[in-house]
Amino acid sequence: MMHQVSRMFVNKLHVCKFCFRFLPRISCSKRLSTQTSSAEIEDESNLERTTDNFTSSLYDDHIQTSLLQKALLTIGSSILSITDPYRHDMVAVLGETTGYVAAKQIRDKMLQDPEGSSILRDKPRINSDTLDYQFLESLPQGSLGHAYMDFLKDNNVTPDTRRPVHFVDDPELAYVVQRYREVHDLNHTLLGMPTNMLGEVAVKWVEAMQTGLPMCVAGALLGPVRFRKKAKRKISEVLSSMVCKLWISGQFSDECIF
Repeated sequence: MMHQVSRMFVNKLHVCKFCFRFLPRISCSKRLSTQTSSAEIEDESNLERTTDNFTSSLYDDHIQTSLLQKALLTIGSSILSITDPYRHDMVAVLGETTGYVAAKQIRDKMLQDPEGSSILRDKPRINSDTLDYQFLESLPQGSLGHAYMDFLKDNNVTPDTRRPVHFVDDPELAYVVQRYREVHDLNHTLLGMPTNMLGEVAVKWVEAMQTGLPMCVAGALLGPVRFRKKAKRKISEVLSSMVCKLWISGQFSDECIF
């Protein structure tokens, strides 16, 4: 569906099937071109092999786009997201094409924190291959792991429902966006919010303040427009007791978001 939508707004989109690597590979390529010693090349190759598989698995799906193509995708995905908020594919596209500056700020803040730096270095993933469901279910009531498993069961979702990133051209920033998506259900769990429209808007308010992603800001501001008076009152109560506390603290929470 993502590729079909992209073809609607992008003319002759070129899909890059080769993988983008981080600085070790770039450095290795430069040294190869200048004919440095084989020992240095071997060291670079070893360093590259020790990096995680995130970039490779993600950029199998990477789609290279120009600024004009990104603008067309932004316009198209924003219109479809507003007319149908349940078009998660369009919401994902909008988040990627508008989130470059915010993703850089998130990365910089993560680099200033020991835990955030560790996450950027190791690039852990949240999916069925990395989670031990039996262990999480064995955790005591009230623990995050047990609550997370209850959330997945109650809402009939899995961590594998998070879409891969397509339109972010920087590998590290692409991981930041992917990480944001994969912790989204953890935010639902921490905030005790369901996956209905009211719950999504409440979570978007928290994510907007924590990440500054334009897609989250738009969802937080425009989401309540569709609500009836009773639902608007409810979201006001939820936000007053939950979001305002986070705003007052004024702290970027790696524990909550990443």
